[in-house]
Amino acid sequence: MNVTVLTENSAGRSYNQDCLAEWGLSLHLEVGGVRILFDSGHKGTFSQNAKALGVDLDKTDFIVLSHHHWDHTGGLRFYKFKAKKKLITHPRVPETVMNEQSLDLAADFELTTSKKPVEFSPGIYFLGEIPRHTGFEKGKYKDDAMPDDTAIAIKTANGAIVVTGCSHAGVVNICEYAKKVTGQNLRGVMGGFHLFEDDPAAIDGAVDYFRRESCEFLFPMHCVDHAAMSKFYDTFKVRKYGAGDSFEVMTVGD
Repeated sequence: MNVTVLTENSAGRSYNQDCLAEWGLSLHLEVGGVRILFDSGHKGTFSQNAKALGVDLDKTDFIVLSHHHWDHTGGLRFYKFKAKKKLITHPRVPETVMNEQSLDLAADFELTTSKKPVEFSPGIYFLGEIPRHTGFEKGKYKDDAMPDDTAIAIKTANGAIVVTGCSHAGVVNICEYAKKVTGQNLRGVMGGFHLFEDDPAAIDGAVDYFRRESCEFLFPMHCVDHAAMSKFYDTFKVRKYGAGDSFEVMTVGD
């Protein structure tokens, strides 16, 4: 599994002078020959960086949107695919982005919406609506219950890998549901964890959870502030990836 960070809040440590950062997240995933664009950031930065990094977006097999917020969906306005791509998201997202960004997902993409998990490629799941069970995670954004906030789960020989967009549903809630959907233990998590210093209970709860899970890797990115990242580094010695970075995780043969 190859992961390329097309855009993130900060520039990565690859020191690619042609890559820019912006507030938001976009990841390009290659899993067993399947290419997935996960979120698109805010503007055209994801496509500019993809070109600089040699990622051909027109070879994308699936686009997955984690939720409706502008910093995860807005970039799709700035890249025209040569052919209609398969796009998977929660039913709330198309109507919301149409109203807020004049982005017509139904017209521009081969759209699939679901509140339930969808195995859109063998062993790769769109999780749909995430049940809220933890007492330390708000599971919402301000006054919005965020039913559309979701993630991807990938089955591997050594457990499930979870890819999150922003984790408004709660990163622990997401991981627990991913375990249920895949029937596997948790191997690793990457993406937006939505943990901030003004919510120490959520930070401590997530750290305690991941300590018990004994994950092979944790890669917090977008929507994790310095206080939360410091706690994760002190506990797990995590690495922070940013725009322009690329890394591999073994998924076959392990």
